[in-house]
Amino acid sequence: MSVSSRFYIGIHILSLLEVNKEGNNSSEMIADSVNTHPVIVRKVMGMLKKSGLVLVTRGKAGATLARDLSEITLFDVYTAVNAVNDNNLFNIQEKPNPDCPVGKNLQGTIEPIFSLAQRALEKVLENVTLQDIVVDLDKDSD
Repeated sequence: MSVSSRFYIGIHILSLLEVNKEGNNSSEMIADSVNTHPVIVRKVMGMLKKSGLVLVTRGKAGATLARDLSEITLFDVYTAVNAVNDNNLFNIQEKPNPDCPVGKNLQGTIEPIFSLAQRALEKVLENVTLQDIVVDLDKDSD
């Protein structure tokens, strides 16, 4: 089971763009905040731009939000950065032993449960906006 770190990085980038909207939002500055390489930030930023979540300009300004924080959900970020490979949050063994009574039947039994669990996660993400995140960040800095 794995959600790509691009999801966390995407949330970090978008939150930082709001908190630092009057400042320098270059990929180098953002990378310093995320504590990662600027190339990774540029890759994630490209995904966010393609999804219409950020506007990217060359030069010192760097990037800005394309929409208001209250209009961007965590699900928007999740889908923008392909947080889950092949839309499968849970990995299922592709070739279990067909002679095993568990191996030959488990995939069909567990797949619908995993799908429901992934959908539950996605519904939660649909109901949380970046504004919710940034408001909580402000509370923590007091």
